[in-house]
Order: sequence, then C-alpha cells, then structure tokens
Amino acid sequence: MSSHDKAASTVRLVTIDDERSGQRLDNFLLAVLKGVPRAHIYRIVRKGEIRINKGRRKADYRLQVGDVVRIPPIETSAPRPQAPDLAWLNGLVLFEDEHLLVLDKPTGMAVHGGSGLSFGVIEALRTLRPTARSLELVHRLDRSTSGCLLVAKRRSALRALQEALRGGRFGKHYVALLQGVLSGGARTVDAPLLRLETGDRRVVVHAAGKSAQTRFTPRKRFREATLVDVRLGTGRTHQVRVHAVHLGCPVAGDERYGDPKVNAVWRERGLARLFLHAARLSFPHPLTGVTVEVESPLPKDLTRVLESLDA
Repeated sequence: MSSHDKAASTVRLVTIDDERSGQRLDNFLLAVLKGVPRAHIYRIVRKGEIRINKGRRKADYRLQVGDVVRIPPIETSAPRPQAPDLAWLNGLVLFEDEHLLVLDKPTGMAVHGGSGLSFGVIEALRTLRPTARSLELVHRLDRSTSGCLLVAKRRSALRALQEALRGGRFGKHYVALLQGVLSGGARTVDAPLLRLETGDRRVVVHAAGKSAQTRFTPRKRFREATLVDVRLGTGRTHQVRVHAVHLGCPVAGDERYGDPKVNAVWRERGLARLFLHAARLSFPHPLTGVTVEVESPLPKDLTRVLESLDA
C-alpha cells in the first residue's frame, strides 16, 4: 500500500483556518483528496460520510473558521485518473505573484474537470503545483474561448477578487469575429439571460433571466464579417455568444448558437474553433488595490483567419 493509500484509509480530522474560510466543501475536498475522482467525492458527501462539526452538510456549504471536517477512509477500487503531461501550461502564465496568476488559456481546454473530463485548467495547475494549497478560479471561460484566466493562490486573494468582481471593478475585454456586417458604431446589449435546464447548458434571452450587459464596438468590417471589441458589464454563462445572436450576428465558429451551414464555410476558411478571445483583464490587486492589467495577444490561428478575409 502506498503512502497515499495509507493516508486515504484512515479517518482524518481537519480544522478550518482563516485561509480555508469561505471555501466550498466540494472544492476543499477536491484539493485535499488529490487524485480521488470528482464523482466519488460528491457521492460520499451526498451519503453523509463527510461530517462537519459532527453534522451533515451539502457540497456547496461554505466552510467557516474553526469548522472540524471529518474525512472518512477513502477506498476506491478504480485506478485514479492520471494527469496528462501539462507542464507546458507553466509557459502560458502571463502574470504571477504570491497572491494570484493569470493564465493564457488555450482554446479547447475546460477551466475545470467534469462532464467526462478528469482534468481542466485548475486541476492541472494543482497537479503541477502540489504545494499550492488554495488555487481557485476567480472567474471562468468557456472551453472554446481562449485568453486571460485569473486564478487566486490564496483564499484571502480569492475573497478580495470576487468582491471586486461583484462590485464591477473588473474589466473584461474580448475580441470576437461576428458573422455578418454590424453597421453603425458601438452599442450595448442589455438583455437578461436565462439558463435552460437542459443537458447542453443552453442560454437564451428571456425576461425571467438574470440581468446582463455587453458592449460591442466594431473594430474592422469585412465583406461578410465584423471584428469587434467586446466589454462585459456582467459575467453570465455564454453571455457574449448569446448577446451576439441577439444582435443578429453570431460569433463565427459558434457550434452551439451559430448556423451549422455557415460554420461549415468557416471551417473551409481555416476557422476550426470559436472566434472569441479574452484579450485583456484589469482588476485591483487583492493586497495593494493597485490596478493590474494583463493582455493576451490574438492567437496565430485567429490572426490567419483575419488575414484571409476580404475587406
């Protein structure tokens, strides 16, 4: 039996300190029980095998200072998933200090595991940096979107950054190529978004949805498309993509909300992905309050598509 298996086969009592305070129970367990499948962790929480102060809690419970978490022996017969070789992610760090890091997320990589994926960006970073106790996503990007992704390295930093995010002190700037010619100047789409209870996580504009604002500024018009700068006023799931459809100009290469026939034409032109890139992120530093600005250049595959278009 390996040392990891020995540790996993005995009861553990963990007292929550200030650094862990506010963390969701499921995220805490995923960090502490490295290598244990996500589905197994959620199962033992549902069955009440995880106890907090001798009581049962749900996976979304926020831990408090002084909470005592009882972790039972973890026995899994299936082999633990092995992380692929993701050391190359270290080369995509755009900014880093002892409180946070900004990663230049590649397209096609989910920000977290789930839906059949063992590893996303956050799991990969935790594997690459085993001594980092509190790596957490501050916000999310769609799997098909590339660009700036902010990760907190301390719980205190996460709390401060999420407070700034809720307070509107974040600047999220994207570059997108929209299908069709968007005439006129900049305009703001203010349309509530509702996430449907379906398996494909589809989002629609609906009066019952959550408030959402997106500002589109045309940057260059081509014969059949428009390159735009996008600034988010809120951070809803699929916000840019759904608001672009609301304008009548879907994001080029959008397999979920776009036209399949049009997407087939884009693939022939060399666009094999969603043309949406998180180009710039600005936020107050969690310790100093000084504004941090980080930029990610447009990926080469998207640049080549632009070069192929007729103005």
